[in-house]
Amino acid sequence: MSLLVNEIFYSIQGESIYSGIPCVFVRLTGCNLRCSYCDTAYAYYEGVELKIEEILSGVDNYNCPLIEITGGEPLLQDETPLLINRLLEKKYEVLLETNGSININSVDSRCIKIVDIKCPSSGENDKNDLENLKRLNQKDQIKFVIERREDYDFAKEIIKLISPGFPMKNVLFSPVIEQIHSSQLAEWLLEDRLRVRLQIQLHKIIWPDKEKGV
Repeated sequence: MSLLVNEIFYSIQGESIYSGIPCVFVRLTGCNLRCSYCDTAYAYYEGVELKIEEILSGVDNYNCPLIEITGGEPLLQDETPLLINRLLEKKYEVLLETNGSININSVDSRCIKIVDIKCPSSGENDKNDLENLKRLNQKDQIKFVIERREDYDFAKEIIKLISPGFPMKNVLFSPVIEQIHSSQLAEWLLEDRLRVRLQIQLHKIIWPDKEKGV
């Protein structure tokens, strides 16, 4: 059993509520969306087919307890849930970053799912599977990438659909830095008293000129 892998690398977790923590990233190849602000377009097609055992061996070499499966869109590959299960069996803490267009029910509930809900500026907001909002558990996370006010207003409406009891501190609003300053997004959040988390892409601050392996 194998997957098409774009890269495996060790870095600082730059997004999610795990931001700032060392993490091993397994970036899988392929994506069904073409977001306007995508910063990993190199993962659309580039990759090497690796057996699950080879991936596990590559991850083990870093001796790091936190693993993120990302892409591209990891759930396009049928073997991704099996890879997640194998990592969990090895006592890793596993994050899955998914673009929100695919049913997440195939993923082990012990895995922390970071579900990206696409806003209008992405050009892909019609692909959101909003039923995923009902499939989350208390440790999962929801992410909105905000480029302009339209996106912010869209996200405000979507969070009304989140199941009662879901921790709002696990809802992330992340600015597209090239298009909107983080202070503007912060101002909107404070004005509306939203209890969500403002997220800045930490890896882009640490390594502003590096495109891959961050």
